[in-house]
Amino acid sequence: MSDRAEWLDQRLAAAGLRRTGEITCPHDRPWGTVHTAPTTGGPVWLKAPGTGTVFEVALYELLPRVAPDHALRPIAVDVDRGWVLLPDGGTTLGDAGTDLVAGLVTVLPQYAALQRDLAAHTGALLSYGVADMRPETMPARFDEAVAAVTAGPEVRALRGTYAKWCARLAASPVPASIDHNDLHPRNVFLDGDRARFYDWGDAVVAHPFASMLVTAAVVRARLGVGQDDPAVRRVRDAYLEVWSDLAPPRELVAELELACWVGKVARALIWDRALREQGHDQAREFADAPRQHLAALLADGWSDLTEGE
Repeated sequence: MSDRAEWLDQRLAAAGLRRTGEITCPHDRPWGTVHTAPTTGGPVWLKAPGTGTVFEVALYELLPRVAPDHALRPIAVDVDRGWVLLPDGGTTLGDAGTDLVAGLVTVLPQYAALQRDLAAHTGALLSYGVADMRPETMPARFDEAVAAVTAGPEVRALRGTYAKWCARLAASPVPASIDHNDLHPRNVFLDGDRARFYDWGDAVVAHPFASMLVTAAVVRARLGVGQDDPAVRRVRDAYLEVWSDLAPPRELVAELELACWVGKVARALIWDRALREQGHDQAREFADAPRQHLAALLADGWSDLTEGE
């Protein structure tokens, strides 16, 4: 920790800040470690992603340039060491006491706008090491996931159908972009009506609509409703409105559902990657997550997942 503490103090000094208390470690997971400390400018957060998610550090250089209104501006970034120092983002949507659906209706159009801005930067995202989960790559990714979790025959039998889904998405007028891949209310800071999105360690380059897989699953779990409930449709439609110039509403809805079906494989693979990080006892807690996400391909609906936030 001494190297990180020294770096943190140096970066604070360069920003005109000073640490006023001890550094603590509230999060230590297979996919990354987070330290926090009080300073003269408020709490700060030093994130050290794991080897599979170190791309997040470079991402924090890109996001403030491309989407400055919707990303935290880091105090310091060290791509070589894989560290990023962030200011405190304030209150998350999950902790704000805001009505969940109303809050998502406010923030999801902003997230979609961020995705549209980032669509022109997929080459940079891939060069950072963000996983390539674009539709044309996903049949091979399906094979990778099936092998990684030793999937049963029912899942394996979906291979042909899954490839057809991917081909349909690959022909879409909706461009590939970033998919946060864990877009739930506690990964969104809310300042008035302005949303800022963070914790990008699960992010992939994919059909952007796959982002709604986790969001819809959280809404359903929180409200205890089905995927055709008006609350889920309201959240979905608020997100899709930003894409309405690209296709008629009915086609966008169908494409969103298809992207979420395809995105279940990406979720399985990202969990598998996280659990391959070494030296973390916490990995046992989540050991079955990759298999559960892949098994969600056998569920009844596009937004069915075994876990939300």
